[in-house]
Amino acid sequence: MRSFLSFVSKTGDSSIDPDAVDEASDCLDQFTAAFNALDLAGMDAQLHFPHVMISGADALIWDVPNQHPSDLFQRLKSTGWSSTRYESKVPVLSSQNKVHFLVTYTRRSDTDEELSRHTNLWIVVKQNDTWGISLRSY
Repeated sequence: MRSFLSFVSKTGDSSIDPDAVDEASDCLDQFTAAFNALDLAGMDAQLHFPHVMISGADALIWDVPNQHPSDLFQRLKSTGWSSTRYESKVPVLSSQNKVHFLVTYTRRSDTDEELSRHTNLWIVVKQNDTWGISLRSY
């Protein structure tokens, strides 16, 4: 296990790595394509585990896949949801193996009416040559 000081003592380059951003952004696109296809396994394929979600002061940690509620899409559809679309994905911090995105997405009806808008911080990490979403903060 790494020590706290090994994390905070590092000095880093504050520039944005465009190759990492492109690859990490593709991971986000694949996640949302699976989401819109109602494909829970496809969504999990774009996550790294443990996967962390933060909402307010609460954190939810999934150690393994298959944690999404089985009725997730049924609940969304009951609100009129038909699809989700990124409005922006702004990289705010990156390295060769990690990109923090300020993500804005909308939930849309089947007539493309905007039902809701959300802005979150998502962290995408490259582990074992695979990009995956490690943290979502809502």
